[in-house]
Amino acid sequence: MLDAVTLKEIEKIFAVTDALGIHREALVIPLGTATPGRVRKLPSGKIEITVDAETPLEEWLRGLPALIRQATA
Repeated sequence: MLDAVTLKEIEKIFAVTDALGIHREALVIPLGTATPGRVRKLPSGKIEITVDAETPLEEWLRGLPALIRQATA
């Protein structure tokens, strides 16, 4: 179980979002986790990525591109 998001996790998220061509300044990544994790578009237009607390990070990251597409469609 992941309780907090550290620079290590943020770098892994950036690897996914960089590959999608999303600028890092367009992201908001809370340092806390949630169950379930989520991705949503904020009123500011930024994309908030809240990491799932219970799913292993590597597994959750594999589904991140789809979550981003759903949130920004």
